[in-house]
Amino acid sequence: MYLHIGNHISIPTDDIIGIFDIDNATTAKATRNYLKTAEDEGMLIAVSDELPKSLIVSCPRGSWQRVYISPLAPATLLGRLEAIRKH
Repeated sequence: MYLHIGNHISIPTDDIIGIFDIDNATTAKATRNYLKTAEDEGMLIAVSDELPKSLIVSCPRGSWQRVYISPLAPATLLGRLEAIRKH
């Protein structure tokens, strides 16, 4: 199954490690360092130019970790994920 995270981008649900609120997550220095490293290593993917609301950390099988920045709220993404998993 796939989760639509905004701007016509979907990622496999099995690859998702976590979905985080960007405002809460970026208050910690360790998270800011993690995001900076992800950006430097080409693992950070901005889904759109809209105001970011969530971070989705994923690890595709056989590939490097990816961090998506999405304009969708974490509650919206979690609701979609729960709906997918019910089917």
